[in-house]
Order: sequence, then structure tokens, then C-alpha cells
Amino acid sequence: MSAKVFDVILLTALPASGKSEVRTYLEHGSKEKRAKDFHMGNTIQLDDYPYVHLMRRFDEELDALGKPTMFFKTTDEPFVDPREWGTLIELVNEDFDDVINKTEINPTDASTYVFDRIEAAAKKVGLPNRIATVDPEMLTVIADKLRAECQDFVEVKRKLSHESLENKTIVIEFARGGPQGSSLPLPEGFGYQYSFAHLSEELLNRAVVLYIWVTPEDSRRKNEERAKPDEQGSILHHGVPHVVMINDYGTDDINYLIEKSDKPNTVVVEAYDKTFHLPLAKFDNRDDLTTFLREDPSEWKQEDVDAVHGGLKSALDALAEIAL
Repeated sequence: MSAKVFDVILLTALPASGKSEVRTYLEHGSKEKRAKDFHMGNTIQLDDYPYVHLMRRFDEELDALGKPTMFFKTTDEPFVDPREWGTLIELVNEDFDDVINKTEINPTDASTYVFDRIEAAAKKVGLPNRIATVDPEMLTVIADKLRAECQDFVEVKRKLSHESLENKTIVIEFARGGPQGSSLPLPEGFGYQYSFAHLSEELLNRAVVLYIWVTPEDSRRKNEERAKPDEQGSILHHGVPHVVMINDYGTDDINYLIEKSDKPNTVVVEAYDKTFHLPLAKFDNRDDLTTFLREDPSEWKQEDVDAVHGGLKSALDALAEIAL
């Protein structure tokens, strides 16, 4: 890690907890203030949500053709197999590698590129090929329907792969949880214990975790408030279906992982025949310090800015004491 700024931050929380708003705020201030107060450089931001959206869009097109969905039980229900959460992590690993290696992203067909990557990532977590089983003519129809969205996604990846990494902090956002009422540890596929263990070895060596703390009840309420039906591809305005909120985000295993760690302010990850201690700090957002960040900065009230700034500074100072 850099002596002055974090190298990689895993920005984690239940849905609608304020992750994207925090990302917005961290990009708002000056580079100097960000480094001084948050131990961060300018950010390069990665997220697994675009893959969730494209997988759900694939299923929507299957459904429109009168065929059973493939990734999700129905177009608005949870994953068929919870190991798909590992698929998403494997895709994030690839995105991270592409950024740090400055991989040239120039596929001949954007839809095929996305479909092939999803299939390959799923295979890494033990899932069978799904897209390859679709009738070729039907797959062509679906690829045509999704090409514009896949091309937009490719353009974002291409831009990120050209970013300079000098004095930058890579922020990787994802949400995890498990079925409401679950005992801990959560079943395979669910929660942070499973997903952290699928992070690449390089990420586990370089990352710290900033966890935004809200209750599952607050997460569900805020999820309903932010959802806009015509913006499901948006980071800020997508909504998670209610049944998914209950089945996939009804509980959270972060506190469990903190309590079972043998080192304070860390979570233990067993992977690659090694034991990793990921530094972790909580930003307490149970009183909702972040929703105002959805408004234009000209509308932000100074007392609200001070509250979110102070909370983030406290959490990131705690991380810096452990990791920098």
C-alpha cells in the first residue's frame, strides 16, 4: 500500500445503505482534502451491479421469448443458485486486473464479450454453462437486444483501463447478505464470508474494507424510496425486488465475521491456503447521513456535509491506523 493513501477500498453494505452516495461525496472534494482527511487519492470506481443488471436483462429477454429464466428464479426473484454471488466477485477480480494491467478492451462484439465473461466466471465457482445451452438463433436475438447496453458497459471498461494509477485509490462497491432469519455462518454462496474468499489474492493483499452500517429494515425502506422503474441500469436509482431484499439481504454477516476474528478491526479470510486479515472500519449510517448527497451539491446544507464528512473521516482514520 501507498504510505499516504489507501490502495484499494472495498466499499460494502446492504443495498441502499449509502454506498453510491459516499462514492459521490468522496469524488466531490479537492484532491488535497481527500488525501488529508480520508487517506485517499482520486478514485477509480468498480462495481458488480452492472453485471447483475445485464444478467437480469438476459433473463427478461428469455422470458419475452417464452423461455424459462436462467440466472434468476423469475425476472424479479433471487438467483437460482447463490454461488452466482461468487460469479460476480470473479468478474470484479477481472475488472481489477484489467485496471492495474491496463488491459486493452476492444471486443469485436460487446454482447458476446459480456456473455463469455459471465460463463467463464461462473465456471470458476463451480457453476455449469448456461448461455451456451441457449438455441443459437434465440441467443442472436438476445444479443441484439442487449448490444447497446453491453457496448456502453464495454466503453466504461475501456476508459477505466486507460486510467493512470498514480496516487489513485481503487474503490470496489458490492453488497452482500443472506436470507432473513438465517443462522450464522450463512449458507454457501451468501454473505461476505463467501464473497471475500473469492477475491483474488492480489486484492486480499492490497484491500481494506469500509462497511456502511444500516439495519436490514432501513435498507429495505431506502431501497423502496430510491427505486425508479425506468432507471434500473443506474447505480443511484435501481431498486432491488422486495423478495430479493428478504432472501438475499434479510441478514448480514459482517458483525459475525468481526467477532470471530482473532485480530481487532479485521475480518479473517481463508483463501489460497493462506489466512488473510482484512482491515475493516464501520461508517455508522443508521441515522441516514447520506441521502442528501443525491441532490445537487448547491443544495447541500453545511451541517449535513459536516456530519457525513466527520463520520467518514473517523472511519477512514481508524482504517489508516491499521493499514497505512
